[in-house]
Amino acid sequence: MTRSGERYVVTFTDDFSRYGYVYLMKHKHEMFKQYQNEIQNQLGKTIKMLRSDRSGEYLSLEFDEHLKKCGIISQLTPPGTPQLKGVSERRNRTLLDMVRSMMCRINLPHSFWSFYLETATRIINLAPTKKVDKTPYEIWHGEKPKVCYLRVWRCNTYVTSESMDKLNPCGDKIAADRQSCS
Repeated sequence: MTRSGERYVVTFTDDFSRYGYVYLMKHKHEMFKQYQNEIQNQLGKTIKMLRSDRSGEYLSLEFDEHLKKCGIISQLTPPGTPQLKGVSERRNRTLLDMVRSMMCRINLPHSFWSFYLETATRIINLAPTKKVDKTPYEIWHGEKPKVCYLRVWRCNTYVTSESMDKLNPCGDKIAADRQSCS
């Protein structure tokens, strides 16, 4: 369980751009509708197909009717065939590997895993892919990503400060867990 009480994660990955979304949940409810609203309202994009692994939340008649009403094709993969969900399976594996790696670097309780997961998702969305010549962020949002705030995990950060004495430091050190980008 996370510090905020979430136990579950659902990921959505655009098949073309490889841009990914991660939602943390306290209970297994339909996150698809929230994702769909965000995509349509914030980005003006439409979802054409949903490929899922026959999870219970995607098999209800109510959910099937919602997809039909919105013109979304439901593509259910056969049981025991993760290779048919290659993009999402690889994404989930990469995210888990990154989270595990970050957790090894910083000695914090496991309940912080959600912060590592959100960071890993952001990094993957900013990194170029082999499939296309742009980053997933650039394809999804139509602009180059700003990466000025990225730092080595757990590195020292300094905030510029004005000093009357020329020999005093020009910056104040911020604790590694309280870093921000100006």
